[in-house]
Amino acid sequence: MAGSTLIITGAGSGIGRATAGAFLEAGWRVGLLGRRAAALHETAAGHSNALVLPCDVTDPAQVDAAFAMAAKTWGRIDALFNNAGVALFPTLIDEIKVEDWLYLSNVNITGMFLCARAAFRHMRAQDPMGGRIINNGSISAHVPRPGSAPYTMSKHAITGLTRSLSLDGRPFNIACGQIDIGNALTDMAVAMTKGVPQANGSTAIEPVMDVKHIAASVLHMANLPLAANVQFMTVMASAMPFIGRG
Repeated sequence: MAGSTLIITGAGSGIGRATAGAFLEAGWRVGLLGRRAAALHETAAGHSNALVLPCDVTDPAQVDAAFAMAAKTWGRIDALFNNAGVALFPTLIDEIKVEDWLYLSNVNITGMFLCARAAFRHMRAQDPMGGRIINNGSISAHVPRPGSAPYTMSKHAITGLTRSLSLDGRPFNIACGQIDIGNALTDMAVAMTKGVPQANGSTAIEPVMDVKHIAASVLHMANLPLAANVQFMTVMASAMPFIGRG
């Protein structure tokens, strides 16, 4: 798949940056999409195949312009890693500010929708037709953590998006899958190494894994021919308290 094209949202840090590096090393042409241009340039450093696309995923016009720029530069868009997302501090639902919910849902749901919409449009129109969309779900797409109603709701919504795109994309050779990640060590997951609330009311340190395993897994999903699809993949720190949460 070397020479194929991919857009990664949230490419300025964490899972997005690690995944961008893996694809660039594998010879892909990678569009780096995110709000912070300086961080995107850090991700792109040393890679001639990187295309920096500063963009707020919650802004429809900016999203459409970024995808149009990638398509104009490359001639086609082969894949999207729909990765950008945010989380809130664990809080009971009656103490969550409405503006915080609106912020999170705008990024985690609307942003994912807008980017999938733009990718689908280009994939359906290009020749040859088709492409792949990989959505970043979460362990929280299956079971919640304490005090995580907004984040858990958003990730359940992404599972619905993945299923709908998988169905609607069939006539256009567009495959859609989802990677559900548990405790990859990024800045967002540092809290796991210090102790986080558990379902039984205690606080405990949780195992984490190297984020490079997520990058390798996304690369594997993207390298499949469009006749094959990983519909859902869970990649997690082996000993994290996910199996057995219920």
